[in-house]
Amino acid sequence: MKKADAVLVCVGFSPDVEYERNDRPYKLPLLQEMLIKKANELNKKTIVIANAGGSFATENWIGNTKVLLHSWYPGQNGATALAEIIFGQTSPSGKLPITFEKRLEDSPTYNSYYDTDGDKRVKYSEGIFVGYRGYEKNQIKPLFPFGYGLSYTEFEYSNLKITPYEINNDEDITVSLDVRNTGKVSGAEVVQLYISDVKSSVERPVKELKDFEKVFLAAGEKKTVKFNINKDALSFYSIEKHQWTAEPGEFKILVGSSSEDIRLAGKIEFEN
Repeated sequence: MKKADAVLVCVGFSPDVEYERNDRPYKLPLLQEMLIKKANELNKKTIVIANAGGSFATENWIGNTKVLLHSWYPGQNGATALAEIIFGQTSPSGKLPITFEKRLEDSPTYNSYYDTDGDKRVKYSEGIFVGYRGYEKNQIKPLFPFGYGLSYTEFEYSNLKITPYEINNDEDITVSLDVRNTGKVSGAEVVQLYISDVKSSVERPVKELKDFEKVFLAAGEKKTVKFNINKDALSFYSIEKHQWTAEPGEFKILVGSSSEDIRLAGKIEFEN
């Protein structure tokens, strides 16, 4: 293992513990954690490949691991896809559909997930503040934010355009920007559009994902990405009115590579 160019350590959960209708353990099996630690000690170029349906405990070894490749449960061609990524034939372009916490206690649902008193009733006290919205509200930095994902190349965002600046109930908003592959290999980027209500009569998330677009770019190539949104993207569900409501005022338009990596920002004014 010391003399190897790199070490691949495959870990994860078996069908006996991770399946529908069952809550699997948050921690990997102890022997798997021990294997990761030993591999990290013997070879600094250790790649941990994780087969799991979600996040799991990493705090005991993530700081000494060169690469964590979360493969989820990729199916019959998963091994081929992993090999193409590891050997550089394909640039990875997957983005996290969830947030990975540093500790289980950091999760916005931690205090309301389990039926601790056994009355078969659970109150979802986190409300709408689940996922990245909960981390931002609680000002807790996650291990990996929603929408995060590495690549073998880099992407530059520029030239944000928002038209029109002021809209009413019947108008659409066009948001466009340029994305350039500034690296030396082809790759794909997932451009994410978030909206933030500057001033609201109810508590709302810091920002909310409203659209995304995956764009494939050769090395040096530039493309324009466009989003079309309307009043629905500005709305929240009003408990008092029993309907979706968009309040007049200013909204921020935020475009980025993840929920924590906002590259471009603008604003619009909504008139009811």
